[in-house]
Amino acid sequence: MNDMLGTIVPKSTQLNADDLIGGRSLTICVTKVEIKMDEQPVAIHFEGDGGKPYLPGKSMRRVLVNIWGPDANAYVGRSMTLYRDDAVKFGGVDVGGIRISHMSHMPKAVTMALTATKAQRKPFTVKPLAEPAKPASTPPATAPAMEQVLRDAQEHAARGVEAYRGFWSVLTKPQRDFVLPHHEGLKATAAAADAARVAAEAPPADEGDDWPGPDVPPDDAAAAALGRVGA
Repeated sequence: MNDMLGTIVPKSTQLNADDLIGGRSLTICVTKVEIKMDEQPVAIHFEGDGGKPYLPGKSMRRVLVNIWGPDANAYVGRSMTLYRDDAVKFGGVDVGGIRISHMSHMPKAVTMALTATKAQRKPFTVKPLAEPAKPASTPPATAPAMEQVLRDAQEHAARGVEAYRGFWSVLTKPQRDFVLPHHEGLKATAAAADAARVAAEAPPADEGDDWPGPDVPPDDAAAAALGRVGA
């Protein structure tokens, strides 16, 4: 596509209606508002303006004050959509001008009467600017759910190191962060469980012959029994 729009951009220090020729609209986010009491008292700077701020005419300044209020500092961070209106007159001639079609931070559409000519006022409507969709975020885990995770961790630790290691490997980051303060203690519990299992499964130690050796003197009852055996 050979885009002709770039060839007709007016050389100017401000955003012009001719910048929006061809039915285009422009949604801007305000970064700064300058007020100078001269012929063009308000300059609205916006993201990516390239040094060409939007200078609203008196009618659009009335729209801004009506919807966003008189404090221009509050405009920063808010957005509006601008478009070219070919019917805007200057000196009784249709020359085109910039109008506002949508604005953020307004609950519903607003219609107000704006001056069309010295003898005529016409209704003008501005609609709410839809906020950009935000990606859905994972809802934070509730405290009861996390407490259950900790109980499960304790149960797996009681089964030994391998059981606890397998349980730890499938936890999410928030779950690990919650269990982490108990992690070393749970590892110790798991190691102790393994040690207890090993001790329980070990064969009994060989205690040797129960018969007393020659260097162990028998008690009286044992001596009597030995005498009978010897007899």
